[in-house]
Amino acid sequence: MSDEQRNTVWRFAIIFTIITLGFIAVLGKIIYIQSVERDEWLKVAEKQVPTLKPIAATRGNILDCNGRLLASSMPQYYIYMDTRVPALHEKKGELFYAHIDTLALDLANIIGDRSQAEYKTRIVNAYRKGEKRLRVCEHRINYLQRQELEQNTLIKKGKYKSGIFFEDQHRRIKPYGVLASRTIGSIYGEGGGGNSGLEKRFDQELRGEDGMSSIQKIGGRYESVTVEEAKDGMDVVTTIDANLQDIVENALLVKTAERNAKWGCCILMETQTGYIRAIANLDRSEDGQYYEAQNHAVQRVEPGSTFKTIALVAALDDGKIKISDTVSVSRQPWQYFTVKHTDAHPMDTLLTVRSALAVSSNIALAKLITRSYEGSAKKFVRRIERMGLMDSVYCEIPGADKVRIDVPKDTVTLSKMSYGYSVEMSPMQILMFYNAIANNGRMMRPMLVTAIQQNGEIEKSFKPEVVKSSICGKRTIEDIKGALHDVVWDNHLGTAAARLWSRKAQSNLVSIAGKTGTAQLIIPGHGYSGRHHRMTFVGYFPEENPRYTCICMIEDPQYPYDAGMDCGSTVRVIAEKTMAYTGCYVYKEGEKKLEKR
Repeated sequence: MSDEQRNTVWRFAIIFTIITLGFIAVLGKIIYIQSVERDEWLKVAEKQVPTLKPIAATRGNILDCNGRLLASSMPQYYIYMDTRVPALHEKKGELFYAHIDTLALDLANIIGDRSQAEYKTRIVNAYRKGEKRLRVCEHRINYLQRQELEQNTLIKKGKYKSGIFFEDQHRRIKPYGVLASRTIGSIYGEGGGGNSGLEKRFDQELRGEDGMSSIQKIGGRYESVTVEEAKDGMDVVTTIDANLQDIVENALLVKTAERNAKWGCCILMETQTGYIRAIANLDRSEDGQYYEAQNHAVQRVEPGSTFKTIALVAALDDGKIKISDTVSVSRQPWQYFTVKHTDAHPMDTLLTVRSALAVSSNIALAKLITRSYEGSAKKFVRRIERMGLMDSVYCEIPGADKVRIDVPKDTVTLSKMSYGYSVEMSPMQILMFYNAIANNGRMMRPMLVTAIQQNGEIEKSFKPEVVKSSICGKRTIEDIKGALHDVVWDNHLGTAAARLWSRKAQSNLVSIAGKTGTAQLIIPGHGYSGRHHRMTFVGYFPEENPRYTCICMIEDPQYPYDAGMDCGSTVRVIAEKTMAYTGCYVYKEGEKKLEKR
């Protein structure tokens, strides 16, 4: 081997040895770190992971049918100040002391919860202590106040020089106050999910999707950096018309307060579509004032005499009776097995089926229904089922009760059912049935929402839904419509017709047809009370070409009570104002028709 070859081998051996020793050293270091320093380095690694912080999505709005806000998340802001910002301490705090007076003055003038001196003292004390996160104002300010404050000379310099920054919070507000409050619903706390009403039913759509930010050290300071943008919630467009809602709520409030009632409920539905244009619920509080506390519109109660129309539709359509058939009534109670049936308007006479409904005779209805279905009560209930009343009709309001119309075990119960006892329906379900009568037999589902939209673009729409194309035959509808006309316009028999002391449901501006209902209330431990009642009137207007159906229910008004005066007059006021707002119709005196202005 030549000298040159030997030198090459030695150089290769030296290089290989160095590489091998280096590899052994690295491997040894790895083993040492993994075994000895592992925990210490894991702690260091944890400190380097960015701190993730959620970015709350803005909850969507709830709008009326004209796009007006019924519920919205409005931005509000907390004002904070980092008094440790280096720029505030340069040249012995020259920048800070040059602007503290004007800053305190603007805070006092714009926010107004403290004087200039109090603001100055608060900020100077924090500055001297070197507070990192001083909340300048204890409560939140609105967007306009923020805009005004941002004109302050110190704040204009930005948060890296002034130390002042704003943190936004979203507060759920209802611009129309209590208007349809129970139907709109509420949320848990300031940023929680839906708790009741439409807020709960459409919580997923309204909530949106939260984003994510990370706290990272940038330029010697920790900053929030957006990792994923928040996706704001969608808007829910309702069928409610804020103007009609105001009309309905005011009419209901006037009557419930006047009658010192326990509670009142009123719903206005568009006949052709089933859209709910207004829905009001008022409860009397301990201080005697009325507030929206419960959604009585979807809570079932005994309907009283409004159920008589349902019973007659069943019997007429089954061919058990004719509208011209007669039935005798008396001033004396009618004994039927163990039960005595009485009338609120007792008389010794012979009534037709049509006039029996107009005068709302309990005795007449009990005789007609027991005569028709005695021994076959199941057929009576099944006939009502075929009308679609007992279908599981979807309702946007969570917790809505279902109809309770059970097959009676005896004919005594059947006789009570004929005039609205031993059955339970909500005001919404009663309204749905009478709306079908107004709609020539076609039953529409009551609807509260027409669309879900994002940034003005419709994501999902809801069309009017037919529950039953026809609840009964055409002749039955015509017969029942005639009887409901008499309830309001037969001044001799009609329970909602005009009297010397009250116009009840009669109006000279718009023609109304409908039915009154009175139900005795059950007093716990005492049974039915003859002194406590639930009053109802449900009707449609204009009678010749119905555009709206309306129900008013008032619980336990003070004596004297009368469904026509209490509830019929309320629906009359609503009908007149609704037509003035939406239809511009006038009622021609002496002519049973409406003409457009």
